[in-house]
Amino acid sequence: MKVPVLKQGKYLIASIQSALTDEELTAMRDTLLNQVVRFRSQGVVIDVTALDVLDSHACRMLRDTALTIRLRGADTVIVGIQPEVAVAIVQMGVAVQGVGTALDLEEGLAYLARNGQPSAGRS
Repeated sequence: MKVPVLKQGKYLIASIQSALTDEELTAMRDTLLNQVVRFRSQGVVIDVTALDVLDSHACRMLRDTALTIRLRGADTVIVGIQPEVAVAIVQMGVAVQGVGTALDLEEGLAYLARNGQPSAGRS
């Protein structure tokens, strides 16, 4: 299943609707990387609200996607992680340091807006 990616101003929103195969996860990553460059996006929201299960490979792939997008100059926030999925991620020991998370799409967009603001002393 192809992951729909919407452009919302300076952000991209990818909404994962069902479990993805390894090939689909790779295709999503590649699509997001290409669209970040094409649209000069400043941030990406990956919405996993519809997922009630994430295996360790999918978690690592989401993390790697977020870190790769950062290397392309945009921030990423993963939103909608269900409580049982959060518990499983911690129990699996998947490292998610350096990846932004938020409760839902609205908070994810606010997260990106905050991170996109120049801070005092930064030029």
